[in-house]
Amino acid sequence: MSQLKAGDIAPDFTAQTTNGSTISLKDYRGKKLVLYFYPKDDTPGCTAQACSLRDANKDIVAMGAAVLGVSTQDESSHQKFTSKYKLNFPLLADTDHAISKAYGTIGGGGLLSAAKALVGMADRITFIIDERGYIAHVIDSPNTKNHAKEVLVLL
Repeated sequence: MSQLKAGDIAPDFTAQTTNGSTISLKDYRGKKLVLYFYPKDDTPGCTAQACSLRDANKDIVAMGAAVLGVSTQDESSHQKFTSKYKLNFPLLADTDHAISKAYGTIGGGGLLSAAKALVGMADRITFIIDERGYIAHVIDSPNTKNHAKEVLVLL
């Protein structure tokens, strides 16, 4: 599937969170959702991105939005990453790549995307989903250190 764009209906999903609970996209109806895909827990770029969103989470919530991170690692990896950096939002374990495939963030175009897909890693892409479940914005190349600022401008 090709990557989604603004105006598309956000694909529904159900996944395990960091704390072992199960959530779905429909749980966020009526509020905005920052759904960000990242390659791997505890790597420099992914850590910078997660910490940027962590530090601004209060402002994001104040704008009526929630944050969910998605990567292909399991709950155990996410729990370690969350604990180490005191992340204040859930991470989703997309171990079967179903969410990444639905959003077009794994196995996309380009040599780097193909190489990452071979080792089971998604591309770094953020989707801002509106209250009705539509993609409002797509950030194709997030600035990991300043990602929260990019998100807040679009909320």
